[in-house]
Amino acid sequence: MKVSDVFSYAFGAIRLRKLRASLTILGVVIGIAAIVALLSITQGLQDTINEQLQTGFATDTLIVSSGGGFAMGPGAIGAAESDFKLLVNHTQIIDEIEYVDTSVAVIQKPCYIKSGEREFMLTVVGVDFAKYANIYSSTFVAESGDIPLNPENETVVLGKRISDPWKNETIFSNVDDTVEIIWTNATMLPPKNENYTGTVTAVLKEIGGFGIGPSDFKVYIPISQAQSFFGTDECDTIIVQLENDDDATIESVSKAIDEAFSGQVSATSSTAVLNTVSSIFSIVELFLAGIAAISLLVAGIGIMNIMVVSLMERTREIGILKALGMKSRTVLSIFLGEAVIVGLMGAVFGIALGWVLANIVARVFVGGGFMQAGNQAAVAGGMTITPVLTPTVFLGAFAFGIIVSVIFALYPAWRASRLKPVDALRYE
Repeated sequence: MKVSDVFSYAFGAIRLRKLRASLTILGVVIGIAAIVALLSITQGLQDTINEQLQTGFATDTLIVSSGGGFAMGPGAIGAAESDFKLLVNHTQIIDEIEYVDTSVAVIQKPCYIKSGEREFMLTVVGVDFAKYANIYSSTFVAESGDIPLNPENETVVLGKRISDPWKNETIFSNVDDTVEIIWTNATMLPPKNENYTGTVTAVLKEIGGFGIGPSDFKVYIPISQAQSFFGTDECDTIIVQLENDDDATIESVSKAIDEAFSGQVSATSSTAVLNTVSSIFSIVELFLAGIAAISLLVAGIGIMNIMVVSLMERTREIGILKALGMKSRTVLSIFLGEAVIVGLMGAVFGIALGWVLANIVARVFVGGGFMQAGNQAAVAGGMTITPVLTPTVFLGAFAFGIIVSVIFALYPAWRASRLKPVDALRYE
């Protein structure tokens, strides 16, 4: 019997049992849809995070922090957690290291910023504007106003989303406006509110990213003012700009920093952070694929069950066909053909349904802008997730649906092919 005749006969058998076939296909559809939806969302989330992390990331920089800090992944050199405090003037030690171009200390605290009747909670960052602008020359750039390189008074630079939080030209604060920053000093009892009143000199252009570098969701003040306002010389991190981004240079400077601070600090390259994020997502993606595959295996068991029942119902039919001269391998091919059709239809509809579900979920859970609560609000770094259906996921889901269907149909098909015509004809 020709291949086309085998599939024609198999398709006819499926049409005669529409309800049973539909339920069998539905099991495959659910399994494939789960795989496609989960992996598409995961891939889209990974691409979005990588894109936003890379925005403003300087590949020729190191992030130095005390203790374990950012130490992660290959190329990260650091120490265990300790009581060592990283200070602003430690940049002088780092600047003396070979291949280091410049370094800038970063102090950041959660604060409230008030302008008029509105008050938002966000992160205030103290940096040396001149050095910070030199390191992040493409992102720490003013869209309006000017970033003073040697500020001598209470200067404030706003991220784009702080100035225009709702992206509808409803301005929270603009250049030349006066804003009040309120920080709760919890180092004393009772806690005391410290106030910093400054003039907005610049609003940064929109960056679109988030992470270690400049951000749309932060407020910047001069490092000297931050030391006075927060009453500390301790900094969170020191950003180190290297002469180049060669792996050898990064490794050499990382070791030199570790030795200079006797192993009390960690030095991590920006590329190491990105590589670690990618590795984490690869593990998550594999885990989610495994969970989704379980549902497809359950569907496979359902296929086996349905085909065994179908075999029992069609025993006499098979006996007649074999009595008329049909070979055992043709009977095997017919049953496997039915499984291929079920897997093919389940894969096609499953991929389509999974893609639709992925886009629905992405739209439902997308973050955005500010989360308001009356007269106050907290900045939320919302991002848009665009599901990505890669060729690997598409072809893998397609093949997986067919393969699982065929594998679980092997036993019923084999049993059908082994039936003896005499026994089959006598079957009631």
